[in-house]
Amino acid sequence: MGGTVVIKWGGGLITHKDKLCTVNQGVIESLAEVCKNSNKNLVIVHGAGSFGHMKAKKYRLADGRIEGIEQDEAVQDVRNDMLELNQIVVTALQAKGLDVKSFPPHKWAKGTGPNFSGNLPIHDGVTVVYGDVVDDYVKDFGILSGDDLMLRYATELSGVERAIFAIGEVDGILRVPPSKAGPDDLIEVWHPEMEFEGEHAVDIDVTGGIGLKAARGAMIASKGVDVILVNGEIPQRVSDAIEGFPVIGTRIVLGNC
Repeated sequence: MGGTVVIKWGGGLITHKDKLCTVNQGVIESLAEVCKNSNKNLVIVHGAGSFGHMKAKKYRLADGRIEGIEQDEAVQDVRNDMLELNQIVVTALQAKGLDVKSFPPHKWAKGTGPNFSGNLPIHDGVTVVYGDVVDDYVKDFGILSGDDLMLRYATELSGVERAIFAIGEVDGILRVPPSKAGPDDLIEVWHPEMEFEGEHAVDIDVTGGIGLKAARGAMIASKGVDVILVNGEIPQRVSDAIEGFPVIGTRIVLGNC
């Protein structure tokens, strides 16, 4: 086996974010095929998309316990929806003959942000975790973002070669929002001193969008791990990124390179 690669399957990539609890099965199948053809040890972190963000936004679950809002049912609903999405992901991977084990974060993690507590579970085959509603010491519960899971797995496991964010609809970080971008607006190498106009789906997303991915990517890069964002709708790019080949996307580095 090769080294370890930690890869994020973005929620907007594997689901239709404008349709409640609707997967993009074709993308999931193509990503599973890519994983089948790799000899790397894979940790897959998947997002929530329409399985989590819509209800979480409506009931303000990212803010924790709020007096006057009945949130307990929503917490359980989102957890159940995420278990459903996770099972779809795991089933697709297993259908390719992969040895897969999933670890729902609400069962082992507590707290939100990059300093959440809990020992990172790992499987000898393909490890799968995902953004989830977890218990919180201060606010009772909150949203643990997949991007924070990416940070911890990519920097705390030994032998991690690279971290990959597979995102939907765009080739990487763009200088302007996707609705305004042209072919020359892809930022091929990004560092934290560079500004870009991210587009954040404020009506749906509860965990920070492309800005959080860039920030966590920079934190991963600071530990000497290669970080790249690629268009997950193009399987060959995901495959090339996993194997460390040159690929169209955004590489995140430290400093002005």
